[in-house]
Amino acid sequence: MKLSRIALAGGVAASTVLLIAGPAAAHVSVQPVGEAAKGGYATLNFKVPNERDQASTVKLEVSFPADQPLSSVTPQAVPGWDIKIDKSKLDKPLEVHGKKITEAVSKVTWTADDSEIAPGYFQQFPVSVGALPEDADQLVFKAIQTYDNKEVVRWIEEPTEGGEEPDSPAPVLKLSAAADDHHGGGAADDAKKADAKEGDDHKAADTAASTKETHAAASSSSSDTTARTLGIIGIVIGVAGVAFGVLAGRRRSA
Repeated sequence: MKLSRIALAGGVAASTVLLIAGPAAAHVSVQPVGEAAKGGYATLNFKVPNERDQASTVKLEVSFPADQPLSSVTPQAVPGWDIKIDKSKLDKPLEVHGKKITEAVSKVTWTADDSEIAPGYFQQFPVSVGALPEDADQLVFKAIQTYDNKEVVRWIEEPTEGGEEPDSPAPVLKLSAAADDHHGGGAADDAKKADAKEGDDHKAADTAASTKETHAAASSSSSDTTARTLGIIGIVIGVAGVAFGVLAGRRRSA
């Protein structure tokens, strides 16, 4: 009975921890699809959970870092949501593929049209971005979440390295090491692998053909040798037969 009470108390304590930790962990976040490599392009998902039991999320505003402007920001259409893109002039133009970019996206806003994020659900908002900075390890996006009861939650606090997570942390994108091909490299790598495989296939085919010819030549040579040997044996047997006949005739005459 004592052990059962202890186990029950432990279970209640564990449940309490989960209930307390749950809301703190449920905040707007950003996650790359695959890798987000320095100097490259990536698709990002802004994940928005609904933290309220009696209200639905109807608006999300994401501000892009002004100190690390991105030359390309293209949101993907999300059914039931209107998208607004705000741009601002750059103090220092960006050089991209030989062209000067004088303005960049500063904010993207998703507003519910005939959809919303109901209690207990989350929604992802995909955005294609690039080129990612080469001189930074992370990007911080400040987000504002609005509910249909007019409540506004600001996810704008920047986390500090080694410090505790803020109450309202801003979404942070960690950047991985730069790839050889800033545009992904996948297609190029696949092409190289395909060329290498094709070359290996040609080598294998040539080797097989050469082996076949060698076997054919060896078979032909073996056949010629066998034929010659049989011919010589036939001649020897013929000569022996003639000699035996001559000797037999002489014996009869004697």
